[in-house]
Amino acid sequence: MYEERPSRLAGAVVWTNTPSAAAGVGPVLPDGCMDLLWHEGRLLVAGPDTRAHVPDGPPASWAGVRLYPGTAPALLGVPAYELRDRRVELADLWPAGEVRRLTDRVSAAAQPAVALEELALKRAVPPDRALRRLVASLASGRAVSDTADELGLGARQLHRRSLSAFGYGPKTLARILRLQRALTLARQGVPYADTAIRAGYADQAHLARDVRQFTGITLGALLR
Repeated sequence: MYEERPSRLAGAVVWTNTPSAAAGVGPVLPDGCMDLLWHEGRLLVAGPDTRAHVPDGPPASWAGVRLYPGTAPALLGVPAYELRDRRVELADLWPAGEVRRLTDRVSAAAQPAVALEELALKRAVPPDRALRRLVASLASGRAVSDTADELGLGARQLHRRSLSAFGYGPKTLARILRLQRALTLARQGVPYADTAIRAGYADQAHLARDVRQFTGITLGALLR
C-alpha cells in the first residue's frame, strides 16, 4: 500500500510503499523530482527519470522523501545530470562513515520515513527562487521561452542551470510536467481527448506519443 503526506521540507513529500505480492510492482514515472530512499537497511538516491523505472525483484517495502524539483542537488552536493535515470547508494555520494551512521539511525527508527525526513531537513539549504519560479511556470503550462524571458535568463544559461538542477534541459522538464498534468486529469476520469487539450497537447495523438515515449506503454494500460 502506498501512502504519502506533505513534508515539513518545503514542497517535498514523505512516502511509504508496502506493496503486496498480488499487487505487483508498478512503474515509477518521470515527475521532475529526485528521491532520498530507504530500502532494506540501505540508503539510496533516485535520480531524475526520463523514462519509467520498474524496480527489480519482488515487491518490497520502501520509504522515501520526494524532493521538490531542482532542490536535491544542493542537498546532496552533486549535479542532477550525474544521477539521471540512475539509482545509487548514498555512500557513493557522501563519506562512507557518515552514511553508515545515518543508515543505522534510519533503520532503527520506528518509522524510517520520518527519520529520512529529519535527515533531509538537517541537510536542506535555502531554495533557489529562480528555479522555483521556473518549475511553477512550466508546471502551469507556460512556454519555456516565455518563462526564460520572465526570469531574465538566456537560452544557454537556462539550459546549463536546468541540467544541474533537474538533470535535463527545460524543454524536457516542461514535457514531463505536462505529462503529469495529463495523468492527473485522466485519473480523474476526464476523457482522453479533453485531457490532451487541457494539459497542453496539440491533440490526443500527441498525448499518446508522449505517454509512450516516457512510460513505454499506452495511457489506458498505464491507468489500469
